[in-house]
Amino acid sequence: MSKRYKIAVDAGHGMNTPGKRTPDGEREWSFNNKVVIALIDRLKEYGFFDVIRTDDSSGKTDVPLATRVRRANNAKADLFVSVHQNAYLSKWGGHGGTETYYYGGDVKGKRLATLVQRNLVNALGLRDRGVKDGSHLYVVRNTYMTAILTEGAFMDSTTDIKLLRNDAKLKAQGIAIADGIAEYLRLSLPSKKEAEEMPKQQLLNSTGRKEAREIIKRAVKEGVFT
Repeated sequence: MSKRYKIAVDAGHGMNTPGKRTPDGEREWSFNNKVVIALIDRLKEYGFFDVIRTDDSSGKTDVPLATRVRRANNAKADLFVSVHQNAYLSKWGGHGGTETYYYGGDVKGKRLATLVQRNLVNALGLRDRGVKDGSHLYVVRNTYMTAILTEGAFMDSTTDIKLLRNDAKLKAQGIAIADGIAEYLRLSLPSKKEAEEMPKQQLLNSTGRKEAREIIKRAVKEGVFT
């Protein structure tokens, strides 16, 4: 049975972070949040993931970057993924595209970023701006685990904004990131039968651990071992 992986997921910024919005005032966090929800839901379909969300899931607070990093590090996450949308001059224009950042020199990070980027480009159909060195990015630089930061689309692009205003495309963005993570870890979606059995197995595993603890406690109490 494959091990369970712990994934730290971060919706960039907060609902009211200054400047993080479209020229029409739409908040970046609201886009990021929908992507993150889809990302988490997709990871759950694989059945091998525990997810830690390091931002404020209500969007009311722009959690400091140091706090987000600390939450991921304290949780001993296997991977960290920060979800963002891009901007150029905060004025409508014909620019656009998708890009993914990783910590420079991290071979594993580059591979994860490459797989996620490929899935994002395929899902969104936007210009491939490539995989880039994100060593200057706080959350990528200071997390202990392999980390990436995605920029799905440009909020001030006359073409990209159509995708950001489309919930189905935001969901596709989240699914693409999750599938890239699974590909990196060489995991595949369970079959229908496996998916049906998964909750039972998880309950059995949980029950087994509880019973084992009780047996050990009873053995210690009765002097079988100390």
